[in-house]
Amino acid sequence: MKLKRSYFTSSSLDDLEIFEEQLESAGISTPQIHVLSLDDQIVSEHPHLHEVQSFMKHDVVHKSILGAVVGSGLASTLLLMAFSFELVNMSVDWVPIVFLSVVILGFSTWLGGFTGIQTSNYKLARFEKILAEGQHVFFVDLEPDQEKILEKILKLHPNLKRAGTEGGSPYWLVSLQRKFGMIRHS
Repeated sequence: MKLKRSYFTSSSLDDLEIFEEQLESAGISTPQIHVLSLDDQIVSEHPHLHEVQSFMKHDVVHKSILGAVVGSGLASTLLLMAFSFELVNMSVDWVPIVFLSVVILGFSTWLGGFTGIQTSNYKLARFEKILAEGQHVFFVDLEPDQEKILEKILKLHPNLKRAGTEGGSPYWLVSLQRKFGMIRHS
């Protein structure tokens, strides 16, 4: 099951901190809540806010996966060509061809990750203008039964502006983070 992600913008980190505390008090766990800002120093002065990790601000994971898909295609093509042209029956054994396929897959994955570290996360890129204006983006991943909680608490924060919704983190990932305490405030 995938959670539903709701985005909000605000210029006040104090208001966002209160909002996060109220959500957590109502049963929404810390791994479901994130704050994105260009000024990490100011966010770190609000110890209760769960900031987006710098690694996730970039598109490393997404581009690495794309690189791995391309690399898999290239490696498969190489193996099919070797099989089709009967290169292995000649003087060449399978070992160098399989090794070259693994190198191609690894290089493609690395190249995708290298490209991704230089670009903004594709899901967060739409907020670049808002962030440049000094605003902060707050997003929360909700289970279906938690949406009413959000709506109730949202009424207490008229300065928060809705910025859209989309599919959020997978449920298993949030559960894993909850279970093992992988999210900690700095």
